[in-house]
Amino acid sequence: MSIYDFTVKTITNEDRSLADYKGKVMLIVNTASNCGFTPQYKGLQRLYEVYQDRGFVVLGFPCNQFMNQEPAANEEIMSFCELNFGVTFPLFAKIDVNGPNAHPLYQYLTKNKPGLLGSTAIKWNFTKFLIDREGKIVERYAPTDKPEQIEQKIQDLL
Repeated sequence: MSIYDFTVKTITNEDRSLADYKGKVMLIVNTASNCGFTPQYKGLQRLYEVYQDRGFVVLGFPCNQFMNQEPAANEEIMSFCELNFGVTFPLFAKIDVNGPNAHPLYQYLTKNKPGLLGSTAIKWNFTKFLIDREGKIVERYAPTDKPEQIEQKIQDLL
C-alpha cells in the first residue's frame, strides 16, 4: 500500500487518484475556514506558486472535526479560499481526519507518521504531511508550524 493507491474526491466532487501526483513533492494539509490558523492559506498558496513548476503541490482537505470551524459546504469553502487567499492549489471535498469515519488517506498518513508520543490522532486544523517524490511520508508538522518554516525542507526534496 502506498500513498498513490488512494482516490479522493475533489472539492467539485470528481474522483482524483493520488497517483496523478506521482513524482511530485506533496504537502497534504487538513484545513478550515474559521480557525486561528486559517491565515496559513496565504503561506501555503505562496509555496505552491513558488515551487509548483519544480514539481511541488499543496493538497488541501477541509475538515469540520475541530470546534465546527469548517461548517460550510464544499462550494462555499472553495469560494472562501479563492476570494480571501487566492488559493489555486488543489482542494478536496470535506472529510473526517479522525475517528471511525476518518478518510482512508488520513488513516494511512497517521498510521505511518504518528505525531508526538506516537499519537495517531490529528490534533487540530492545519496539520501537515510532507511527501517526497517517491511517495514516502517525510515529515509530519504541527498546526503551529507555519508554511514558511517548511520551505527549506521542500527545497531540499525538490
